[in-house]
Formats: sequence, structure tokens, C-alpha cells
Amino acid sequence: MTNILPETFVSLRREVGRGEPHTENEPRTIPELFRMAASKFDLDDALNYKSGREWKSISSSELIKKTERVALGLHSIGLKSGDRAAILAANSPLWTMADAGCQFAGVVDVPIYTTLAPASVKYILTDSDVKILFLDNLEQYDRVKEVLAECPALEGFVFFESEGTGDIENSMSFDDLLQNGKDLKASESDLLAELTKTVKPNDVATLIYTSGTTGEPKGVMLTHTNIISNLIDTSAGYEFSPNDCCLSVLPLSHIFERAAMYLYLFNGITVYYAESVEKVPDNLSEVMPTIFIGVPRIFEKVFAKAKLKAAQNGGMKETIFDWAVSVSQDYAMAREQGTSPGLGLGLKHKLADRLVFSKLRDFFGGRVRYCITGGAALSDDIYLTFTGAGIPIMQGYGLTETSPVVTSNNPKGSKLGTVGKPIRNVEIRTAADGEIEVTGPCVMLGYYNKDEATREAFTDDGWFRTGDIGEIDDQGYLKITDRKKELFKTSAGKYVAPSPIEQMIKASRFVSQVVLVGNERKFASALIVPNFEMLQSYAKHKGLSIGSPKEFTEHPRIIDLMERQVNELTEGLARHETVKKIALLENELTVESGELTPTLKVKRRVIDEKYRDVIDRLYAEAEAEHG
Repeated sequence: MTNILPETFVSLRREVGRGEPHTENEPRTIPELFRMAASKFDLDDALNYKSGREWKSISSSELIKKTERVALGLHSIGLKSGDRAAILAANSPLWTMADAGCQFAGVVDVPIYTTLAPASVKYILTDSDVKILFLDNLEQYDRVKEVLAECPALEGFVFFESEGTGDIENSMSFDDLLQNGKDLKASESDLLAELTKTVKPNDVATLIYTSGTTGEPKGVMLTHTNIISNLIDTSAGYEFSPNDCCLSVLPLSHIFERAAMYLYLFNGITVYYAESVEKVPDNLSEVMPTIFIGVPRIFEKVFAKAKLKAAQNGGMKETIFDWAVSVSQDYAMAREQGTSPGLGLGLKHKLADRLVFSKLRDFFGGRVRYCITGGAALSDDIYLTFTGAGIPIMQGYGLTETSPVVTSNNPKGSKLGTVGKPIRNVEIRTAADGEIEVTGPCVMLGYYNKDEATREAFTDDGWFRTGDIGEIDDQGYLKITDRKKELFKTSAGKYVAPSPIEQMIKASRFVSQVVLVGNERKFASALIVPNFEMLQSYAKHKGLSIGSPKEFTEHPRIIDLMERQVNELTEGLARHETVKKIALLENELTVESGELTPTLKVKRRVIDEKYRDVIDRLYAEAEAEHG
């Protein structure tokens, strides 16, 4: 793939990003990673997927064989080194094979979230000049077909499930692609070696488009060195083994899960693909993973459901649950501070474990050694509750542009309220305004087709500007305080960091989601999506006759409850940070509605526009109340 950046800049990036060399028996490219993993571990069940009611396995050797056939198959239909192929599909072994096949062929792959609107899919396909598009099935094709004709470089489609696709021009099934590769290997046995030999560590391996919370998506150019160095340096903080297994839940189109997949292979960890988001609880029970990677929202929902179940049972069970949570947090805090929990707390913990914690662990299958999370802030309460219950959560920090991990808490060292220390070979610093800057071999080459945006993303000495505000303590741990671009300023000129305040409010059992607003307004307000199941339990207990979500959002008693919750949880904030008005929303903020990115980050600009009437009404009411 031809670099679109001046060679002097590329040289600077590679120079400042150079870390300690890895050993000779470690891979330098993604093809080397796949081959080394297959040779070292040779698993019968490297990848596992659900077919009907049974789990089916793919061995390490079969994975390599099919990957090679994908690579040759791509060559047979005209793709050359540096060409682009996109993957618009749900997680499956075929996704991983398509990705690996592209890497073996020197083809740059472009993952696309299945939830993206057709217009966004068109933008990515067009901007990156994609030639071949991998798709799940006819349903996925029909969802975006209206824009495909407007993508001039697009030459054809490969379907994982080909039923009903026979009439689609320039299309073929994944099985046909494999057969093409098999036939080509039989006739040109040395071709594959020639293809993979051309793949170099500093070549671009993938283009991953950012979610675009603050504007147009940008294609992040990640090299083999970026990705491989990151998974090796991240692994150094953990003790993975071939005895571990995991459930793949997050979309592979996100760098967090994609890098995790490579990490699993590198460490010989058996992979199971979740059937769907809805099936995750069932799959966890079946797979019983020892490692679980998920975004904070997953843990928040698990806790909320456990809390709701206790509340619905009422009386003593709810009291016991609340007591157990308190014990869990106290126990984890004692461990966090390096002190003994003491005999009394130890006995309470054993009782709480029998009554509550064991059931929480059972949700994750009962064998999880630790969970790894990132992508958004994890509240201290959730961290302490799960960790104290025997489900250690390791929170880290990173971005698509850093492949992704920058810092991580891990079994060798963690600290409450932080996202850990920099991983091996990565350095961090803060600018005068608190922005976190990063250098290391994992930092991207740049943004594709966006020379100016790339230059703006780096300092003069080549450090990447993350756009996040943070603090580094005297032990080297990083604490994220907010997104630089999410800070808003009141009409009085005071800056407000919304994320920490939102985390405070989300501590309420009655709150599901919250977004702080108030840019260029007199004060901060909050848009809140209630936990309607918990409110229903509350209404029943109070003898309130309330039915629909809309009725809940308008009922005076419920509004009063939520206002009191917000006031209690945010007590002690500075005057300009105080939330003075709230509005309750009846619908959850979702990716499908365009309010969240695929990684579940809030699109604040979209929220401001979509709920403009609601926000204006809040401030008009406040004006009327105070004359």
C-alpha cells in the first residue's frame, strides 16, 4: 500500500516509535503470528462456533490451510499486494479466516461494523478504494446494496453464506473462494510463499475507520509492527496459557477485539465465538471461559440485572444483596490498599460468597480468572464489587490509533481509579493542558488520505495526541479525567468535564444511561435514561400505578426520585458543575439510532441535535422559575 504521507514524516514516526526489540522466536508480521501459533500449540479446538445446538471445532492446522486458500483465492480474482478488501460481517471463524487470508496475500483489510448506516458504509468503501467486499449473507447485502453501485473501485463480493445470492453480479461464495485457492495451489505451488514473502513488518496491514464522534470517520493505518508489538507487549503483563479459553463477544471490526483475537492465538488460548449478544449469557454457561474481555457496559448491565432480581424478590433478599455488595467493596478495598481484610470482614466475605458472589461468578461460567475491559470509563464501585466477588477486572486504556493498548492494569500491578501503567515499549506524557501524548511501536502510521489530520494528530517531535485528558501519578499509573473535545463551557466561561459527573450519576440503581449537557448555557443539565425495570419495582413498592416508559418519565413522583438521586450522588461538586435540571428519556440510547458509536461511546453532537427541543425546554423552564 502506497504511503500518502511524506517519507520524512514516516521516518520520524518509525524512529520515535521504536521500542525494545523482541526475540527471534516472536512473530514480526500477522502471517508469521498465525504460522507460529499453529506450530507451537497445534490445537484441535483453536476456534469454536455454534452450529445448531452443538459446538464445532476448527483445528490450528485447518485454520492455516483455509487461510492459505483464502490468500490464493484473493490472488486468483485479481487482488494484489496493497489492494483493499473490506469485511462487513458478524464475528465468526470465517471473519478470522478472511482477515488472515488478506494478511497472507498482502491485501489491506478494512473491517466495517455491521451496525453502520449504508451512507457510512459507502463512505468507507469509497474513501479506501475497496475492491472486494466480504459479506455475511443476502440480508446484509440487501441492507446496503443501494449504495454499493456508488463505490467506483468495488469489483465484487464474497458471501460467507451464499444462499439466495446466485443472481448478484460479480459475487461468489466463501467456499468457491477457498476452492479457487486450492486449485491455484495445485498448479502454482510456490505462489503462496512468494506472496507472504512480500509482507513486511512496516507494511500497512489494516485500515480501521474511527467511529466519528466528533466528525468524519478517519481511516487509521496500522502496520504489522503496530499490531504485533502491541499484542506481545500487552501479553507481558499477564500469565496466559493454553489451558485458558475465552468467549469472543465484542465485534471483530473493533481493534480491541481484533487485537484480542491475535493475542488469543499468540498465547494458545482456545476461542469460542458468541452466537449473538442475546445468547452471551447462555454461551458463558456453556463455554465457562477463564478469560473474558468486554466493555464496561457489559459489567454494568450484569450488575443491574443482579440488583433488579434481588429487588424483585424484595425484603430480606434485597437486603442481603446490598449487604454483600458492601462487603465485596470493603474486601476489595482492603486488598487494594495492601492490608489484611481482618477476621471479621473475612468471615462476612465467606458468607456473602456463599449467598451472593458464587451466583455472580456463575453468570460468567464459574471459572473466569480475570476480565479485561477498556473503551470507556469503569466506575470504582463496579470494579470493587466484581473484584471483591472473585471476578478481578483489569481496566486498560487505548485507542484505535495505538493498536490499541497504551496502559493496563494487570495481575502484576493494578491501582483503583486508574487505567494502569504503560505497557512495555510504550511511553506516555501529558501536555500543558493535560492532554495525554503517546509514543511507541504501536502508534499508527497516520490517517489514510488525510495528510493534514495526521499532522495535527502528532506533536513536532512525533508523539501522538490522544485527545484525552489525564494525570500520571507518582507511581506511573494513569488516570483519565475526560475527553478534551468533550469538555464544554458554560455561558459564564467555566469548563465542565462531563464524564466524571456522568459516572457519579450512573451509580444510582435507577439510572441506565446519562448524558450531561450545558455548552454555552447557564448551568449543567442531565438527560437520563432510567432503568425502567428498577423503577417498576420501586413503583410497585410505593403503590404507584404507572405503565409505559413515557408515563414513568413524566410522573412527578419519579422525577422527584431521580432529582434526589442526582443531588445525593453529585454532592460536593463545584457550583458550576452542579446538575440543576434533568430530563428523563423514554428510549435507550443505541448504536442503531445513531446516538452511540459501535464501541458504545456517546455521540454528543448527535444527542445535542436530536434532543434539542428537550434541552431547550429545560432551560426555558429554569428561566421561567427564576424570572
